Amino acid sequence: MEYKDYYKVLGLERGATQDEVKRAYRKLARKFHPDISKELGAEAKFKEVGEAFAVLGDVEKRAAYDQLGRNWQEGQEFNPPPDWDAGFEHAGASSFGGAQGATSDFFETLFGRMGGGFDGGGRASRREFHARGEDHHAKILIDLRDSFEGATRALSLRVPELDASGHVALRERTLNVKIPKGVTDGQQIRLKGQGAPGMGQASAGDLYLEIQFKSDPTYRAVGSNLYVDVPVAPWEAALGAEIRMPTPSGLIMLKIPPNSFQGRELRIKGRGISASQPGDLYAVLRIVLPPADSEQAKKIYSDMARDLVFDPRAQFGA
Repeated sequence: MEYKDYYKVLGLERGATQDEVKRAYRKLARKFHPDISKELGAEAKFKEVGEAFAVLGDVEKRAAYDQLGRNWQEGQEFNPPPDWDAGFEHAGASSFGGAQGATSDFFETLFGRMGGGFDGGGRASRREFHARGEDHHAKILIDLRDSFEGATRALSLRVPELDASGHVALRERTLNVKIPKGVTDGQQIRLKGQGAPGMGQASAGDLYLEIQFKSDPTYRAVGSNLYVDVPVAPWEAALGAEIRMPTPSGLIMLKIPPNSFQGRELRIKGRGISASQPGDLYAVLRIVLPPADSEQAKKIYSDMARDLVFDPRAQFGA
């Protein structure tokens, strides 16, 4: 994907203040407004300028954009890393939402996934004179195993804000967060009073943390269900066997039915994540072939080739 340099679009240095961003946008918006400008391609340029301001004119988006593009160099293919926006605290459920009007694939990839709209000033729309503090939101990554028994973890969030000179800065804050037992991917944890402060004597808003699981070496989570790859020998799959396998609550003995095949899923009821509706655990069979690294092993494979009537490519026809 092609990287879009929004600073270049607005003719700004990366250290520009928010006031400089606004002035540059207003100047270019007047210059390329389709109702005024006679320049060739003015409408496309006007949309490009608007898209750049939707990002750089918003403190939260600009902080995320700056961090994402910090190591990008001109001419390089741009691929945003997965979960690049994890840990950013922002106002409103969809602060990384789309801008008004058509936007580029680059913008939609980074900011369009969460929906939402803007008031045209580059900041998330807010009601005036709202006494209670705004709710804040952030996506956090946790270990899948924290959901098995629950845990308390110290989590760092990055809060974009303007410093005294009008530049965008990131303030880090650390919270001790209780991860409830049975939490699932995509679920939200509410921290009362941890959002924006209220006006006057009114209460602060809340902070909503959206849970996402880090990759786990053993389990894969789909809702409250868990999947685990279980290696089996060819004779265990063919003849049936009883083997030990891990579960979140300890080892169990799993019965492998005869004539099992690669990828077969065996369900262990109630051994998934202990959510409000407990999930199941699925053992996914992975048949592992022993290497032909000895004369005896080679002989066994040769005997099988000679004695077994088996064609793995029978579906190809004669």
